[in-house]
Amino acid sequence: MPGHIKKCTGPDPDPSPWLCVSAELKAKLKSKPYDPKKSVWVPNKADGGYLEGLIESKDGAKVSVNVKGEVKVYKEDQVQQVNPPKFDCSNDMADLTYLGDACVLWNSVIRYVNELIYTYSGLFCIAINPYKRFPIYTLRTMELYVAKRRQECPPHIFAVAECAYQGMMNTGNNQSILITGESGAGKTENTKKVISYFATICSSGKKKEGEASLED
Repeated sequence: MPGHIKKCTGPDPDPSPWLCVSAELKAKLKSKPYDPKKSVWVPNKADGGYLEGLIESKDGAKVSVNVKGEVKVYKEDQVQQVNPPKFDCSNDMADLTYLGDACVLWNSVIRYVNELIYTYSGLFCIAINPYKRFPIYTLRTMELYVAKRRQECPPHIFAVAECAYQGMMNTGNNQSILITGESGAGKTENTKKVISYFATICSSGKKKEGEASLED
């Protein structure tokens, strides 16, 4: 297996570290300083992103925010509430209390930093290209998603594929998966993983008499 995770002889490696938020990580994230009334996101002109700060005071439509020890003044509509630390690394953006641009971006960033490249956003599955390979596309990983509902497993392209497969098998109707993104986002690779998943689950096990197959 190319990349920084080498495939050796023996069973597939445990994919959990790249799929699930560990108890240790949850505890670390919850320990982050947070004030439910003062913790806010403010725009960062340097990179177009956001910085976290604490509200010092308010004067009409202007808000003074302490960012890394420096107090700056922002318009009220530029300031966004920070989610409680327990929501950091959420599997689904829809679970966040506050859904501003800064909150969605932060959840994506903190998951990516911790090598969790898939995140749900309601009906959608967001994938951020890590530009290296993780052992999360093995047969062992596929088996985690077979015959499971999407909410029963960590976010993954296999969950999307399984949902489409179950929809086809249960209704007999064609299903569609839209994979979109900018150049280099990983569209081709994720498409390959979907095809690989279908090929694997449809070739495993014996088909019962009268049961439709993927080819049918």
